[in-house]
Amino acid sequence: MEKAYKLEFQNEQAGSLVLNCCGCSKTEALHSFGPALKPHYLIHYVLSGKGMFSIRGKQYMLEEGYGFLIEPDELAFYQADEDDPWTYLWVGFNGTMAKEYLRAMGISSSNPVFASSEGDELYRIVRDMMEHNTYQIDNDLRRNGQLQIFLSIIAAGAPVVEKNEPDKANTYVRRAVEFIQSNYCNPIKVTDVAEYVCINRSYLYTLFENSMQMSPQQFLTTFRITKAAELLQLTKLSIESIAISCGYSDPVVFTKAFRQTKGMSPTAYRKELLKGGTRRNKEYLQQIEDFINQINQLNS
Repeated sequence: MEKAYKLEFQNEQAGSLVLNCCGCSKTEALHSFGPALKPHYLIHYVLSGKGMFSIRGKQYMLEEGYGFLIEPDELAFYQADEDDPWTYLWVGFNGTMAKEYLRAMGISSSNPVFASSEGDELYRIVRDMMEHNTYQIDNDLRRNGQLQIFLSIIAAGAPVVEKNEPDKANTYVRRAVEFIQSNYCNPIKVTDVAEYVCINRSYLYTLFENSMQMSPQQFLTTFRITKAAELLQLTKLSIESIAISCGYSDPVVFTKAFRQTKGMSPTAYRKELLKGGTRRNKEYLQQIEDFINQINQLNS
C-alpha cells in the first residue's frame, strides 16, 4: 500500500516539454509497482527511505537523494524496502525535445539512475505543480515551466553518459553548430560558442578541424556569408541591412569578409546574380546547398 497524492493532466497541445502527471508517495514496506509500461517519460526521486528499481535485467538499490528514469514503453519494476520503505516524488512528461534533453543530461534506460542533493527544491517544484492544477493557460504554462526547472536541477547533478571519444566530439560540434545556427544574426564570437558548449576554445578548434575541416571562426564566417548570399539573391535589402541581419554591426567589416569568402563584394555578387542567368544562379545555390548538407550530416 501507499499514500499517494497525484495529478494527471490531459495535454492536447504539443510542445518541446509537456507535463503529463506528477505526485508524491509515502509507501509501506515492500510496496511495489510493475513490471509495467508507461506511455511517457517518468522520473522518480527518493526523498527518504530505500527501495529497489529494476529495468532491462539490472537492479539498482536506491536511497534518499537518488532517482531513476523510466522511458516510454520500457518494462520496469520498483519496490520499497522492507525495513525502511521509501517516500518519493515523480513527474511524467513528454514532448518533442524530451529525448534530446535527457540524452544531453546523460540519463537513459541504459543509464537510468542519477543523484541530486536538491531534494527540498525538487519537492517544492512538484508541490507547486500540484497547487496550480486547473486547466487554464496560466497554470498550464506554469506547470510546464516548472518541469523545465525540475529537469535543470537534475541535470546539474546528473551523471555524464559514458561515451567514446568520437561520440563526445560529435556532440560538442553538433551543439556548437546549433548555437551558431540560432545566433549567427547576433554579434557572437567563437569564445561565446566555446562557453556555450562548456569546452575551451583550443579544444573546440581541434574538434572543428577534425569534423568540419575548418576552424570554428571559419565556420561562423562561412555560415554568415552563406546566409548573406541567400539574402542578396532573394531580397532587395540594402547591404547594410544584410550585414546587420548576419551579425555584422559594421558594413565595412561585412564587405571585407564577404569579399574574402566569395571573391567579390556583396554589391558585385548581387549584380552577377542578376546578369548571370539560370546557370550561374544554380551554381551559387549549389554552393549553399553543399554547405548546408555538410551541417546536416552532423545531426544525422
